Amino acid sequence: MSPLLEMRGISKGFPGVRALDKVDLSLDKGEVLALVGENGAGKSTLMNILGGIYQPDSGSVFVDGKETSIDGVEAAIDLGIAFIHQELNVVDNLDVAANIFLGREPRIKPFGLVDRKKIHADAEPYINRLGLDIPSDTRLDKLSVAYQQMVEIAKALSLNARIIIMDEPTSSLTLTETKRLLELVKELREQGVSIIYISHRLGEVDEIADRALVLRDGKNAGELKREKISHDNLVNLMVGRDIDSFYVESKIAEAPGHFQARGLRSNRYPDQEVSFDASKGEILGFAGLVGAGRSEIAKALVRLDTTSDARIRIDGNEISVNTPKDAINNGIYLVPEDRRAEGLVTAMSIRENITLPDLDNYAKWGLINTEQERTATTEQVAKLKVKTPNNETLVQNLSGGNQQKVVLAKWLSMKPKVMILDEPTRGIDVGSKAEFYHLMRDLADQGEVIIMISSDMEEILHVCDRIAVMHEGRITGVLDREDFTETNIMQLAVGQNVAAAHPPF
Repeated sequence: MSPLLEMRGISKGFPGVRALDKVDLSLDKGEVLALVGENGAGKSTLMNILGGIYQPDSGSVFVDGKETSIDGVEAAIDLGIAFIHQELNVVDNLDVAANIFLGREPRIKPFGLVDRKKIHADAEPYINRLGLDIPSDTRLDKLSVAYQQMVEIAKALSLNARIIIMDEPTSSLTLTETKRLLELVKELREQGVSIIYISHRLGEVDEIADRALVLRDGKNAGELKREKISHDNLVNLMVGRDIDSFYVESKIAEAPGHFQARGLRSNRYPDQEVSFDASKGEILGFAGLVGAGRSEIAKALVRLDTTSDARIRIDGNEISVNTPKDAINNGIYLVPEDRRAEGLVTAMSIRENITLPDLDNYAKWGLINTEQERTATTEQVAKLKVKTPNNETLVQNLSGGNQQKVVLAKWLSMKPKVMILDEPTRGIDVGSKAEFYHLMRDLADQGEVIIMISSDMEEILHVCDRIAVMHEGRITGVLDREDFTETNIMQLAVGQNVAAAHPPF
């Protein structure tokens, strides 16, 4: 029996970049195929071709054994192909039901008005299937990134697709949500639905994949059958080298209380005050379930969220932070969770993005010194190993991991004192993650305070020196490294007491 899907000899190039070079892929009915590789390996480009977003320069696509041309998104949908993108593709001023059936809304004849009663009734089975505890009339801008991602999955399910492409579907999900999604993938497989699953979380690949296809530098690097799938085998095919241990111990003596935050409040939890200390050279992790208020506190620190009467000290000196500009002037920088919407101007070049927050230092008499910009950009691009043909490349043409490096580069060029990283490795491959963790440690060893918010349990356990856990807008306890366990973190995350935990300051 021929495969449900075959992609043969697929090649695709962009200006200055050979994204795919004669890549082959096959998919059987009811199979979960993991597609893995480092950022820039060509995974998303290959799937964008399958989803009708890009057209290949050469190669062929076969569905049900017949060669076909997927010349647009509608053509892909007609073939039963649904795409859940890594970057959210929702309309945040519409509600859940409207997003699920966007462009396919039930209408009231003869007037053509949207049948609101039916659209909400039709949405309920998909919401319930994913175990979401949200009403179908909830606006998307009222939901966290995790819930918005789940709405994307519900939309794909509503298309009754035969092939579902999931591009980093769990990157913003909690452990509970991730477990439910993986169970759903298994249920879909049993129903005969085929899944192409792209993930940098190799534990997920090991759990659900029937087969793994590995890309490296736009080419087929190898394939692993179910019995051969393991973390080490995947990494060897992906990067061709061993990955160092995630945790690197601090090299500098601690300075307890070097950074102090008192009385932080957010719009989401205005009645809760958050206070904590961080040591010089420390990586302080913030863990908790989605909606616990971690991102809101990060934004309150730089005044992107409301906070009243908050007091911040660095090295014993109280500083005034009333606006985001005040935070920047005092060396407190935030790398936000949603890099495309909040961290980058994707239609601008790498150079323009890196120098944007510090333009005054690149200007004289109101004119930008582009040569000085190029010098600073070249230094940061080399330091962070950004994969790009040149520094004038538009950020929108970079892979997710390289976009994240650009967000980080713009702040590193300004010598930070406190760096707040909100889900910094979301959508980043294992090789780049290891580089990123070592970079974080290097920054800490230079005396900076690193505050990292992460929903990745493995990451939070292996990278941090201490972990502060939040529940419903407050810190329920702080764990020292010797007390790091998943059980301790989860108990604190649901508001329970843990004997090993201590107050945040």
